[in-house]
Amino acid sequence: MRGMGSLGLVAIGLAVGMATTMFYLGQPRPSVAASNDRFQDYIMATGAVSVNPRIQTDGVWLLDYKAGKLLGTVIDRTQGKIVGWAEVDLTTEFGLKAQQDVHFMMTTGYVTQGQSALYLSETSTGQFGVYTMGPGANGNGIVIRRHDMTTFRQQAAGQPQLGVPAPGAPAAPGLPTIKLP
Repeated sequence: MRGMGSLGLVAIGLAVGMATTMFYLGQPRPSVAASNDRFQDYIMATGAVSVNPRIQTDGVWLLDYKAGKLLGTVIDRTQGKIVGWAEVDLTTEFGLKAQQDVHFMMTTGYVTQGQSALYLSETSTGQFGVYTMGPGANGNGIVIRRHDMTTFRQQAAGQPQLGVPAPGAPAAPGLPTIKLP
């Protein structure tokens, strides 16, 4: 009889342990990851693309230095096939000259549920663009949309950098003043 009581306590302990674990971990969360890689004259990045709100779709970005093109596509999960390629001519987009020495960097980031953006910068000219992929006209194919283009080296005249006072401006109260020879 004593063995049956111990077995019951073990069963209750296991049940409480499993319930606590399930409560602590909560509902399973989908893994959200983006990755990128480069090889010689190519850069590839991936991220979520919202083609159909009910079905998560993976997007692939490919930057081709030689051709000066940004290519993008999505994978049709039902057929396991690529849905054609959309492209952007980067020489026109970034105002680059033929054979100009350029250095692109790109990565994807989370924008909203099921949609990522591509952040693309050209470090020689200091230009920075934000792009997304989505369904084409009437739901056919895929298109790349530019949302913004700016420069990251542009600074308005007379506007101090963050944390650096403008020349001749008084020091912030309570901070030591350093005089240079």
